[in-house]
Amino acid sequence: MRISNNILFTILIFSYSLASFGQSKETQNIFLITLDGLRWQELFSGADSVLLANEQFVEDAKGLKAMFWSEDPKERRMKLMPFFWSVIANEGQLYGNRMRGSMVNTTNKMRFSYPGYNEILTGMADDERINSNKKIPNPNITVLEFINQQEGFQCKVSAFGSWDVFPYIINEDRSGVPVNAGFENSVDEPLSEREVFLNELQSEIPSPWGSVRLDAFTHHFAIEYIKKKKPRLVYIAYGETDDFAHDGKYDNYLKSARQTDEFIRELWEFAQSTEEYKDNTTFIITTDHGRGTVPVESWKSHGKKVNGADQIWIAAIGPGIIALGEETKGQFYQNQIAATVSEILGIGYTKKNAGESIGSIVK
Repeated sequence: MRISNNILFTILIFSYSLASFGQSKETQNIFLITLDGLRWQELFSGADSVLLANEQFVEDAKGLKAMFWSEDPKERRMKLMPFFWSVIANEGQLYGNRMRGSMVNTTNKMRFSYPGYNEILTGMADDERINSNKKIPNPNITVLEFINQQEGFQCKVSAFGSWDVFPYIINEDRSGVPVNAGFENSVDEPLSEREVFLNELQSEIPSPWGSVRLDAFTHHFAIEYIKKKKPRLVYIAYGETDDFAHDGKYDNYLKSARQTDEFIRELWEFAQSTEEYKDNTTFIITTDHGRGTVPVESWKSHGKKVNGADQIWIAAIGPGIIALGEETKGQFYQNQIAATVSEILGIGYTKKNAGESIGSIVK
């Protein structure tokens, strides 16, 4: 039987509509996760041999090599980020391995944290107004605030960060999105026994830094809140990798990356074992900026003058996301993340001048 072109066209449009509807219905929740300043080089190739051998940046080279080194870069990256390479690489998508032709860049020219987080969360750079790390309330509306205004999402959006600037980046007062960041305790009464313990412990364990707490507190505060409140969109911002890098401690930078990979695995397994999140939750994972490579000391740094500081990466896993694994071509940008998050939830991101969503993730 011959089908007319009009009927065939109608069938194709209907099929596409069902597929689009299925995507928005399959993913009911999103965990947006960032690792501050983790280089794409380590994510895709594991520990850097030059830095491993540099006594200036490593205290116990022999012990560190035993933990993270292999001559095979695929084995090295598995040692460093086992969840990424055993689960996301098989069930999700990874972008940013420039050695294979996949590139992700910031569009902001600042190439440090506040401008990077603003671009991730709003979908656009704002170099005129967001050009420092000062605690200035963000004049821009983030995707967290945008989603929090949508029907079915009010009071179902939350954020956790290790850096104490996040309440300003998200503009907690204006947005209405609750943010637990820096050295803030949990105040979400009634507190669980674990939250009471975390509050006590946080005041008893000094952080190496004045504005960034240890990521374990951020992680466990987030877990406890998620168990109680079941947010549909939660943002978790881990910070240690960047601060250990600035301190020139490559050993702790690697160990922190490995621990954060474990935190993400724990979050994923929690989601898959929880009725509200099982098989309907997508993880989008990225970083705010890159770091230098040459000269070797520039791995500690980022910013306008650091070559490579605009080079980042993105990973995604969840229902409806095709298991493409490691992307081997294409140019993508940090400003595409906000629209991607919104559209995965079935909500068009209407912010003017924001980057378009990443089609291979959304569709």
